[in-house]
Amino acid sequence: MSDTPARLGVFKTYKLYVGGKFPRSESGRVYEVTDSKDKWLANAPLASRKDARDAVVAARKAFGGWSGATAYNRGQILYRIAEMLEGRRDQFVREVADAEGLSKSKAAAQVDAAVDRWVWYAGWTDKIGQIAGGANPVAGPFFNLSTPEPTGVVAVLAPRKSSFLGLVSVVAPVIATGNTAVVIASEESPLPALSLGEVLATSDLPGGVVNVLSGRTAEIAAPLAAHQDVNAIDLTGAADDEALAKELETAAADNLKRVLRPQAVDWNETPGTGRLTAFLETKTVWHPTGSLGASGSSY
Repeated sequence: MSDTPARLGVFKTYKLYVGGKFPRSESGRVYEVTDSKDKWLANAPLASRKDARDAVVAARKAFGGWSGATAYNRGQILYRIAEMLEGRRDQFVREVADAEGLSKSKAAAQVDAAVDRWVWYAGWTDKIGQIAGGANPVAGPFFNLSTPEPTGVVAVLAPRKSSFLGLVSVVAPVIATGNTAVVIASEESPLPALSLGEVLATSDLPGGVVNVLSGRTAEIAAPLAAHQDVNAIDLTGAADDEALAKELETAAADNLKRVLRPQAVDWNETPGTGRLTAFLETKTVWHPTGSLGASGSSY
C-alpha cells in the first residue's frame, strides 16, 4: 500500500459579484444548491435587500463610463468576454449539466450556443443605432434626427430553468446597448451565473456594469422593483409566478420604470433585436439646415 495520504478536495466557494468585487452576502447567509437528483453541489450566497441596494449603487456608478464608451469599444469588450467564456468551456459544461440534468453532450451544446450568442450581441453594439434611429422627414429647413440611448440601470430576473443560455440571452443585450445591470440569478441553479461573474471580472468589463446576486428571487426582486434609482426591470425570471410578476410590475410603476413582461421563450431560437431595443430611449434633435453660398441653396 502507498503511504501517500489521500488529498482533500478543494471545494469551490461561490460569492456574489458586485462592483467588480466578490463579497459574501452582508447577512452572512447561504443556501444549499443541489443538482437535478437532489445531490449537494455547493453553498451559494443568500443575497439580502442590502446586497441589492449595494448592487444598484455600483451599477449607477458604472453607468456614466459604460454608456459614454463608444459602441465599437463595447463590442470589443463583449467579444473579449466571449473569449473568456470559451476558455472556461469545460467548467460551464459541468455546471450546466448539473444544474439542468443534461447529458454532457447536451450541456456542451447549450454552452456553445451561449458563447455564440454573446458574440452575436457583441456584433450588434455599433449597429443597433442604424435600425433604432435615423433621420425623420419634416416640413421645413431642419434636420430631425432620432438616436437611441441607454435607459440606465436595469434589474434583470434571469430565467429559472435555462441557467446559462437563457442567462446570456437576457444579460448581453442589456449591456450591449450601454445599460448597466443588476442580475438575479436563477434561484434553483445559480452557479453558472456566479461563475459568469468570475469571467466578467477577468475580462475588460468595468466593475459595476454587471452585478450578480443569488438567493430568493422574490426577496431580492422586491426592493429592486421599488428602487427609485433603477430605471427598468426584466421580469423573465418571474414567468412561472404570475402573482410575483404582477407585484413587481406594480412596484415598478412608482417611478415609471420600463418593464419587460415575462413571456414564454425558446432560448435556442435566434433572439432578434427585441431585447436590444427593450431598454433604449429615443433622443430626437432638431437642427436648422442653414444655407450655402449666395444662391441660398440648402443642404
